[in-house]
Amino acid sequence: MATIKIKGMTCNHCVMAVTKALNEIDGIKNVKVDFEKGEAFFEGKPVDMDLVREKIKKAGYEVV
Repeated sequence: MATIKIKGMTCNHCVMAVTKALNEIDGIKNVKVDFEKGEAFFEGKPVDMDLVREKIKKAGYEVV
């Protein structure tokens, strides 16, 4: 399971936006997002982290 830190999440709407962004990436599954901790967890095959950062940024957040 991979863990990434995300800056800018403040509510459940943020959780839904980040979850949707990560689920759009082929190979990612079992996405769990915790806005209070500022973290997202996911499973799957090795993923291009630049693509993850790009999707999160397009959703309005920042991977830190």
